[in-house]
Amino acid sequence: MTKQQWAKDLAKSINPANIKLDESLQQYTMTKLGGKADVFVLPDTEEEAAFVIRYAYINNIPLLMLGNGSNMVVRDGGHRGIVVTFSSLDEIRINGEHVYAQSGALIKDVSKLSANASLTGFEFACGIPGSIGGAMAMNAGAYGGEIKDIIVSSKVLTKEGEILTLSKEELELGYRKSVIAKKGYYVLSSEFQLAPGVQGEIDAKIADLTFQRESKQPLEYPSAGSVFKRPPGHFAGKLIQDSGLQGKGVGGAEVSMKHAGFIVNKGNATASDYIATIQMVQRIVKEKFGIELETEVKIVGDDL
Repeated sequence: MTKQQWAKDLAKSINPANIKLDESLQQYTMTKLGGKADVFVLPDTEEEAAFVIRYAYINNIPLLMLGNGSNMVVRDGGHRGIVVTFSSLDEIRINGEHVYAQSGALIKDVSKLSANASLTGFEFACGIPGSIGGAMAMNAGAYGGEIKDIIVSSKVLTKEGEILTLSKEELELGYRKSVIAKKGYYVLSSEFQLAPGVQGEIDAKIADLTFQRESKQPLEYPSAGSVFKRPPGHFAGKLIQDSGLQGKGVGGAEVSMKHAGFIVNKGNATASDYIATIQMVQRIVKEKFGIELETEVKIVGDDL
């Protein structure tokens, strides 16, 4: 089947305005990198989301889930297949101490609304740029907190389009890993358990974390966020800094002068530049310290 046929079939159950052919993925990624998607789909409902997943599975079409594009590098060749994003599934609902959020809701928005409701526990996520779906897949964390501390359950789609509700234990959340990533599930929504807090204390904590983030991270340039996982007993940024790699890179990609754990797009980088810079950092840190840095960001898509 052709990509035109895929689009035609999908349009039977999804608004045709939400289906695009040969769509550039640069505008959907935080790095502002990446080629085109054969077919780009933006479901409006969970039922539509399940339809896309099932359609791709039944027809053996390569499927790429694009969340907020904050922890991902899409290669310059884009994606030969269907790219789907659940960004329109962004409902956030608070009921007592429980917070419900759909996959496409931004984690920082969930943190903010929880704080405004005088609930504590989600402050750590006030500056994380990803979506709830992406945050669940990688058990996102920052400043001493992580998703597994507050999660109750998640509703997910299997690769076959079957809907499951997974408990905290079934999610198998660990350091930057989950059963979602392991089995290739697609998050539809999640429920979190928070606690009543003192509004002034919550606001002060968020203000402090926001200051720490803005003063230490290179938010003035596009990037995929923190590129590498923390090696046991070490900090990736410190290893990179001690290797003298800040300001170095390939093409338009560069190890940030502000935070060595970030690789930034200085404005004219390609995905190949960005990936080559990652590989350069890994090689030099291994040579100097004998430590293999593992990427936290996902590298997806096809080469040109």
